Amino acid sequence: MISTRFGAASTADDVVAGLDLSGIRAVVTGASSGIGVETARSLARCGAEITLAVRDTAAGHRTADDITRATGNRRLHVSALDLTDRRSVTAFGHRWTGPLHLLINNAGVFTPGLRRTVEGWEWQFATHHLGHFALSLGLHDALAAGARDRGESRIVALTSGAHMNSPVVFDDLHFDRRDYDPQAAYGQAKTANVLFAVEASRRWAADGIVANAVNPGGVATGLQRDFTSEQRDYLAAAESAGVFTYKTTQQGAATTLVAAVAPEFAGTGGHYLDDGNEACTVDDDATLFEHSHAVKRWALDPEAARRLWRVSRDHLDR
Repeated sequence: MISTRFGAASTADDVVAGLDLSGIRAVVTGASSGIGVETARSLARCGAEITLAVRDTAAGHRTADDITRATGNRRLHVSALDLTDRRSVTAFGHRWTGPLHLLINNAGVFTPGLRRTVEGWEWQFATHHLGHFALSLGLHDALAAGARDRGESRIVALTSGAHMNSPVVFDDLHFDRRDYDPQAAYGQAKTANVLFAVEASRRWAADGIVANAVNPGGVATGLQRDFTSEQRDYLAAAESAGVFTYKTTQQGAATTLVAAVAPEFAGTGGHYLDDGNEACTVDDDATLFEHSHAVKRWALDPEAARRLWRVSRDHLDR
């Protein structure tokens, strides 16, 4: 397993301390709140040029202005992106020009009840996986150009320990036949994020593109405003049992920055990171309470990763 000097208490600023990222161009989705803000802020401190890809562009501009005031970096841009709208994702890709070195697929949602896109796709799977999948495909050529420019480009996919709650259920991805369980839906989407990193790294290694998945840990963000009472009780029980300790948003962004810039992950992808290091793999019957900092085999299964890629392409081609 790949290890670094960083851990649970490390911050994003700790990870980038002393780095000069001038000339690096990054896209951070969901960068107007929570972990995304701190990810962008730490990259900005080191001179990177950053595009905040957000649904609410007014909030994005406020965030960009705040980051500029804090860091002095004026190379921040705001671009509209709704991951549940295929036209919006396509338009983002068409607007992009030049190389891209870092794509940080950070945006996330939680829906307490069943919600669908216009295509009928379950909202959490559409946002976390299908939207980011389409975005990554649309930016592939820019990432390949970034790799030619700098030696490699990196994709960071934010996942969660909640991936332990569900594999990708290929026979019923969108809860057409199952009773809707928001926690299972979230878990399935988070497993998909890891599988994407596995297959993207396999397919795009020759282009100099690597992808890794990161678990930010327990962080209180706006995502939790829509949690069900059952999920709030579950999190409270997990915290009481010592499964996790809440982090600050700066600490929550640290593992993202490890995957984005740490030399230990140069040229190597398909890993699941937790607390700044590659996590150990556990069997699929393990529980989150027993192995809160591990990754289940179903999230790293290369055949499931290949199947998910094919299925995802089929969704976008309809």
